[in-house]
Amino acid sequence: VQLQASGGGLVQTGGSLRLSCAASGRSVSSYAVGWFRQGPGKEHEFVTVIMRGGRTYYADSVKGRFTISRDNTKNTVYLQMNSLKPEDTAVYYCAADRDYSYTKNEYEYDFWGRGTQVTVSS
Repeated sequence: VQLQASGGGLVQTGGSLRLSCAASGRSVSSYAVGWFRQGPGKEHEFVTVIMRGGRTYYADSVKGRFTISRDNTKNTVYLQMNSLKPEDTAVYYCAADRDYSYTKNEYEYDFWGRGTQVTVSS
């Protein structure tokens, strides 16, 4: 499967953005699809994942502000980000895991898309 992330941009504190992760080559529902981010000078950080059956998991830092969803008809996973903070500034990546079990370990994800930059100004 090939993944393409898009939707990043510049937004003020408290604003919203919706990121998209479009899949091609195979159905997005055949994978667990997660979002990771890498802020300036930081390591990759797990953000959220939607499992094959639709169950979702979130990092504590984004719980209640971010929502992951999937549209099988468009073969796309979305990340709705609300109440954005400067510390959310990062390059956001989507990734797909062929396994059935939940993981937030980036090394267990098999396919990665290019990142999209999100910048939150204070």
